[in-house]
Amino acid sequence: MAELEGFEFGKSDFVLLDEVTMEQFLENLKLRFEKGRIYTFIGEVVVSVNPYRQMDVYGKDAIDAYRGRELYENPPHLYAVADAAYKAMKRRAKDTCIVISGESGAGKTEASKYIMQYIAAITNPSQRAEVESVKNVLLKSNCVLEAFGNAKTNRNDNSSRFGKYMDINFNFNGDPTGGHINNYLLEKVGIIQLLRGGSDELLKSLHLSKDPTDYTYTSPGASSSSDDRSCHRAVMGALKVIGFSEEEVSSVYKILSTILHLGNLHFETDGESVQVVGGDSVRHISELTDTEPESVNKALLYRTVATGGGEVIEKGHSEQEASYGRDAFAKALYERLFAWIVGRINSVIEVKNYNPALHGKNTVIGVLDIYGFEIFDNNSFEQFCINYCNEKLQQLFIELILRQEQEEYHREGITWQHIDYFNNQIIVDLVEQPHKGIISILDEACLTAGKVTDTVCLDSMNHKLGQHPHYTSRKLNPTDKSMEFHRHFRIRHYAGDVTYSVEGFLDKNKDPLFQDFKRLMYNSSDPVLKEMWPDGQLSITEVTKRPLTAATLFKNSIIALVDKLACKEPYYVRCIKPNEVKSPMLFDDARCRHQVAYLGLLENVRVRRAGFAYRQPYERFLQRYKMTCEYTWPNHLMSSDREAVEAIVVQHGFEGDVAYGHTKLFVRTPRSLFTLEQERAALIPILVLFLQKVWRGALARMRCRQMRAIYKVMGCYKRYKVKAHFWEVERRFASVRNMTDYGKSVEWPTPPAALMQFHKITQHLHRRYRAKGQFSLQDFVPPTEQLGVGCLVQGHFRHCICFCLQARDCPLTSSNFVRITKELKNKDQYSQVLFSGFVRMLNWFNNTKDRALLITDKHIYRLEPKKHFKVQKRIPIETVTSLSVSSGTDQMVVLHTVSQEDVLVYLQSGQLGPKQDRVGELVGTLWVPAFIERRAGYMLDRSPITGHLYIYIYIYIYMCVCVCVCIHTYTLLKKIKGTLQ
Repeated sequence: MAELEGFEFGKSDFVLLDEVTMEQFLENLKLRFEKGRIYTFIGEVVVSVNPYRQMDVYGKDAIDAYRGRELYENPPHLYAVADAAYKAMKRRAKDTCIVISGESGAGKTEASKYIMQYIAAITNPSQRAEVESVKNVLLKSNCVLEAFGNAKTNRNDNSSRFGKYMDINFNFNGDPTGGHINNYLLEKVGIIQLLRGGSDELLKSLHLSKDPTDYTYTSPGASSSSDDRSCHRAVMGALKVIGFSEEEVSSVYKILSTILHLGNLHFETDGESVQVVGGDSVRHISELTDTEPESVNKALLYRTVATGGGEVIEKGHSEQEASYGRDAFAKALYERLFAWIVGRINSVIEVKNYNPALHGKNTVIGVLDIYGFEIFDNNSFEQFCINYCNEKLQQLFIELILRQEQEEYHREGITWQHIDYFNNQIIVDLVEQPHKGIISILDEACLTAGKVTDTVCLDSMNHKLGQHPHYTSRKLNPTDKSMEFHRHFRIRHYAGDVTYSVEGFLDKNKDPLFQDFKRLMYNSSDPVLKEMWPDGQLSITEVTKRPLTAATLFKNSIIALVDKLACKEPYYVRCIKPNEVKSPMLFDDARCRHQVAYLGLLENVRVRRAGFAYRQPYERFLQRYKMTCEYTWPNHLMSSDREAVEAIVVQHGFEGDVAYGHTKLFVRTPRSLFTLEQERAALIPILVLFLQKVWRGALARMRCRQMRAIYKVMGCYKRYKVKAHFWEVERRFASVRNMTDYGKSVEWPTPPAALMQFHKITQHLHRRYRAKGQFSLQDFVPPTEQLGVGCLVQGHFRHCICFCLQARDCPLTSSNFVRITKELKNKDQYSQVLFSGFVRMLNWFNNTKDRALLITDKHIYRLEPKKHFKVQKRIPIETVTSLSVSSGTDQMVVLHTVSQEDVLVYLQSGQLGPKQDRVGELVGTLWVPAFIERRAGYMLDRSPITGHLYIYIYIYIYMCVCVCVCIHTYTLLKKIKGTLQ
């Protein structure tokens, strides 16, 4: 964890402090608070400091980072303890609980919400609808319970005025299947949301106004800065998700409105009787509760009493008694409403149709969010109960922590070293001990006949508890002027001294509600209201047993809660309030010192470090630190992990600082752990580089094998395609010799890309084969790229044989060449192209350049290929007088002209036939009959006798050339025939 956060953030676990002192503890706590690290471990306990600002540490990324991880793998967080509780529940099928404690305003409620959100986020990966429904109800229930159970106090804007313990049930897969909520409500709160959040139509139907100052019960909290409108909308949405019907929500509105109207009722004495001031409020209450106005008025002003002889009489209230009964009725309405809401939620989330034989073991995670320790300027009965609850939880914390440590040392065979700590059992006994405790004294005073006042009760406590070291009063300590006579008493709690005002203790401890109000509500026509008051069905003569007092009921519920927590594996979140002004920057040392002291955090650290500050199973210790020892890296060859761990310890010289348990290694001081961590941190980069090198090499070899396999498959497939093509060609052309057209009508199969050129050559050979079988000169159309040899047949010149040049041997295949020929044709009006080819020019300076030669029936053109076949020179074909060729193989040709501007070129051979003689092609092209006729006409014009002579000479030379070419062609066809056969 240290390397995850860095040492600049302090120690992430208080167990790792060099010295366990209050100064070092606060220094580390303050440093982490200032650096934005609000969570710190004490072993498996999370210490949380309220940041008083939004922290970006609760999103989906954070949830994913802590899901399934061990506590030491990530920095301290609420998610870490939530995941630890969930894993313990799922792995070991053991019930767990998370106890969130701290004083009011320390952030307990927010911590419980984040824990619930985390558990909801990591469960139900298959998104089952019924599980999602349970999760939604569990999450939404927080919103509803906060709205009805929290209030603004002088120390906290959202103080929990009730205790909440939620059990979440899980199936064997670890998915939530239901839950149950226990509540411990003390006060009435939350009605301002209705006034500021309700619509005008709703408030009008309830006979209410938006101003909270118009009502006695809400005027003290009217200056609340919370967003009551948005909270009201959120609560209404949550009620809908949970499953409250519109009729039930309407009943909730009416009950809240009734409470507000009750607070505005006033009484006055008219002679001997008491009257209600203002009849409108009574009528509104009657309408909202679906009761008769006369019944409401009678319940407010009279009390029905049964005498010992069974006679029923009505006793009128005094003005003070009527006001007392009104307030008790309002508080009882709110308590019954809250209890009904909790019961309604429980009916939705309870586990239904569960059979352990079919569904496996049902495990539970409990989350306790209860009011924190409170010290006000005026502490009354409510603060007394709250602080007693915190005493019980602190006692449980100490007992479980010490017991767990002792059990672990005993289980591992480690000697336990006793640690002195403050055991608050003496304070718990002061409050709850039978016959001697404060609660027993209060109950005795409430049961005593006659007029027993709060002062008399205080005198009784002074008499019975005067010798107790944690109890005092002004009568017992007259010099202490911070207390008043006959009013105050003081208890020295584990969290500090608290002075209580005894005024109102007895009234709040009694059951203050008259039976007349219970019967009034039970007889209501509203089914929801009737359901809340089942005890109202008893008649006055049937109600004989005195109900338990409020303090006794609260004591019994807290004892049951502690028993429930004690049977689970606990995880703790200890919340600290850094200052009283809710500042995100201020760390009040004195305030935090007091909280650290009464929460027993130093004792917790000492207990954790009593024998050994750090413990880890051998397997995990070895996995983390094996790279620091040559005998254990990368894998040891010893008989057990314990021997390998011993090798690590011996190599580092820690033999005197560790102890070996049955399954775990115990390290006494943090410095040994830091030494291992530092060495591990130094080796990690080296190991990372080594692993990267090995992995990259493995990836490269893997890719190489994959590429080889790919190319092998591709080669096999290509060979298969080639063979398949050959087989198909052989199948289709197997009987072409017996066909009349020698296979001309047979459709060629589509060749693979690799055989495309071969396919063309094969088709060409097949055409030659057909030409052999059915020879016809009319079947051949000579392209301009071919070598044509004319022969005189029936007075016409026909091309007898053609040899096609490859595309790259002829300029005609170039788009630029085609374009320039079209332009020249349009300009010079020639009929056909007689010859084209690439040549190499030789100038007077013995330099050679690549050019293109184009011969038409009108001109000879020299073109520049590199300049898009730009025309460099144009010679009329009539001006060519003679042609000279060399006797060697250099393919040199000289064209002689009348103007003596001779053209010297080297004809370039094509790739189809590197040894091909292209001189013959050029000579044959220039000496076609049309050319002869043009030349003869030209000569005849100059001299008739000389012209005729030239004609005979030309025809003789032309016939000689034709004979030579025919012989050459016959030889070539004979070779082709031998190839086909």
